[in-house]
Amino acid sequence: MSPEDSANGNGAAELPLFAPRRVVQTTLLVLILLLGIYILFPRLVGLSDAMSKLGEADGLWVIVAIAFNVAAIGTYIALFKAVVGGHVLRLTWPETYEINLAGVAATRLLSTGGAGGIALTYWALRKAGMVRHDVARRMVAFLALQYVFYPVALIVFGILLRTGVLPGKSSVELTIVPAAVAGLLLLLGSLVMLVPSDFGRRAARMAPGGRGKSIADTIGKVPATAGEGLRFAAHLLLHPSRGGLAVVGAAGYWAANIGILWASFRAFGVHVPIAVVVQGFFLGMVANLFPLAPAGVGAVDAGMIGAFVLFGIPEATVFPAILIYRLVAFWLPIPPGIVAFFQLRSRVQQWEEEGLPSDRTAEPDAEAAAISN
Repeated sequence: MSPEDSANGNGAAELPLFAPRRVVQTTLLVLILLLGIYILFPRLVGLSDAMSKLGEADGLWVIVAIAFNVAAIGTYIALFKAVVGGHVLRLTWPETYEINLAGVAATRLLSTGGAGGIALTYWALRKAGMVRHDVARRMVAFLALQYVFYPVALIVFGILLRTGVLPGKSSVELTIVPAAVAGLLLLLGSLVMLVPSDFGRRAARMAPGGRGKSIADTIGKVPATAGEGLRFAAHLLLHPSRGGLAVVGAAGYWAANIGILWASFRAFGVHVPIAVVVQGFFLGMVANLFPLAPAGVGAVDAGMIGAFVLFGIPEATVFPAILIYRLVAFWLPIPPGIVAFFQLRSRVQQWEEEGLPSDRTAEPDAEAAAISN
């Protein structure tokens, strides 16, 4: 490892600093969004008693939802360890837990679109001794494996609902349209996989002037790294004997999250067909892309409420059920995530004093290197 690539050398990644003013602004925005969606909007549409139903929730089903949330966190950590750590960076399970839970807290409290969690994870992996390129490539693979089930689910359940194989409302705009968009996203991802690893160097050869070549090389490394990461993810997905833990972790993460939502509806005695739960879940999660909502707060809530109302679920049940889901899935992991953040700070100091995870006995990243070439 070169000095500039060392996590403790001149190229060391620094801990992302979040200004107190930014935290306060984000908190205020979150409170305003939640107030508008769960308090003001129900009153405007004549559902002023919708939130009063929270007290009617069956505590046993809430416990089931919490159990699903524990499973979601566990499978998320397993996915991360299998893809980002694996046999190359020997992270222990406690270390992996701290990185992931701290990233969850950073994503949900301090950023839009997950940028805070990605920045914190990047910092932790660099401090663990992983070089920049490996961090980028494996983070792309991790995100690709995590989210590939998203479009696949929209396609599969959209078709099954539309054809009547599974029960539930089957309008085109709730089934075929999302499936078509999801198919397009999978196609675009497949095209990115074709970008060669030396795309930056190829672009530099065609650019005029020394500065132009440098800029072309730098810009070209972005799609090249993305292509490497996607190919690595595809390799793990297509070879369960090597990437089994990653595949199980990714599929289990979404299954557990959907389980939380299913249990949230059951807490109010409402049986929603499983295909509708899956389709409504993923349609609602699209709102997470809304750029002005911190970590999707407000946008995802509104998106899920809208999706299930369109599926014909009574509004008076949808509002409290989605609130239960968001309380369990979104807010509940934040306190342990904050604790994990401070544990991670101490862990990094321990690495610096006693040795980095990258210094532990590890296998060469031959598999990923072969895929990238």
